[in-house]
Amino acid sequence: MTISKTEIPYILAVACEDRPGIVARITGVIFEEGGNIAESQQFDDSLSGRFFSRIAFTPSGPGFDEARLRARLQALMAEFDADYRFERADVRRRVVILASKQDHCLADLLYRARTGDLAMDVVAVVSNHPISVYGSLNFGSVPFHHFPVLDGDKRAQERRISALIETLNADLVILARYMQILSDEFSAELNGRCINIHHSFLPGFKGARPYHQAFERGVKLIGATAHYVTGDLDEGPIIVQDVEAVSHRDLPDTLVRKGRDIERRVLARAVRYHIEDRVFVNGRTSVVFPD
Repeated sequence: MTISKTEIPYILAVACEDRPGIVARITGVIFEEGGNIAESQQFDDSLSGRFFSRIAFTPSGPGFDEARLRARLQALMAEFDADYRFERADVRRRVVILASKQDHCLADLLYRARTGDLAMDVVAVVSNHPISVYGSLNFGSVPFHHFPVLDGDKRAQERRISALIETLNADLVILARYMQILSDEFSAELNGRCINIHHSFLPGFKGARPYHQAFERGVKLIGATAHYVTGDLDEGPIIVQDVEAVSHRDLPDTLVRKGRDIERRVLARAVRYHIEDRVFVNGRTSVVFPD
């Protein structure tokens, strides 16, 4: 169902231990407080025993009272011992983007934020390289911060980034081809609110010039994976993946171009799913409710 832009829906995202009657209880409260459900998705994971739900609803009449509904939902979520988020869908997330020399994902995210394709405010771009490496890239009014790694002290650099994230009250950190491995301490600090993008091949190629490695091995698929950052390098819960068929006719430069296109769209889709509360971490995996 398409929701009119004149109606600002509310989003309720819930994760808890499964039990009978959860959907009935939640939807009952929303109905009793004057909410009209426009979209509802849920998933009962039989392996973990966890229940996940995302409900979008709009006020249906003059009797709707947001404060009263929040209070009732808070009590119900406490009863379920649930992790939940209840927000208006027009609340924009505050985002910090980390980038290195490759700017294709950075430029795409800035464009999507500026045009409204992604409902987020980019409050800072942080790079381990000076702004001069980005040439004519338009940062608009977004502040740019150059935080290099000095004398090999990566933790000192990470602490500067962490302090900036806290000062700006950022909701999400995006690694837009940020070519630095985060420490375990920094990864733990950003748990559940940091998304990374990387190339993924069959087989996987690590290290320098991965597309050239792929060409030399004659791969038939190239792809990209967006996932949450954890202490295990590139092994956090996956949000979005995509692939594209290639052939022996595709030279390394062609693979690089196609790879950049995949990385851009996969990262943008993962960010959108996150800011729309469509993603739930479920142990080492994830539950994603598509739009």
